[in-house]
Amino acid sequence: QVQLLESGGGLAQAGGSLRLSCTSSGSTFSRDVMGWFRQAPGKEREFVATISWTGSHTFYADSLEERFTISRDNAKNTVYLQMTSLKPEDTAVYYCAASPGGDFNRGWSESEYNYWGQGTEVTVSS
Repeated sequence: QVQLLESGGGLAQAGGSLRLSCTSSGSTFSRDVMGWFRQAPGKEREFVATISWTGSHTFYADSLEERFTISRDNAKNTVYLQMTSLKPEDTAVYYCAASPGGDFNRGWSESEYNYWGQGTEVTVSS
């Protein structure tokens, strides 16, 4: 069983930055496709970004690529989401997810992931 623990959420002002972290307890982290998703109040959960095993490939939701950066440190079993130029519409609970041995090309899909964190809340004030 893999446990994912997100951190780094909180309150930010519009235009500001936050970096989210997600640490995995899994022993196969270096072979896990990792993803970030978010769920805004009253909305369905949506894809944010995904990263391949080695970190050499990343993919983002269309509207976020210019402001968000996903990265990973396999030595630390941690994936990051650097968020810049934050907007009030970025307010959401952010979840990381793991897909052991997964397919990066399907990393945009919730169904690809076997494990989910509890989420970290991000609030952006205007």
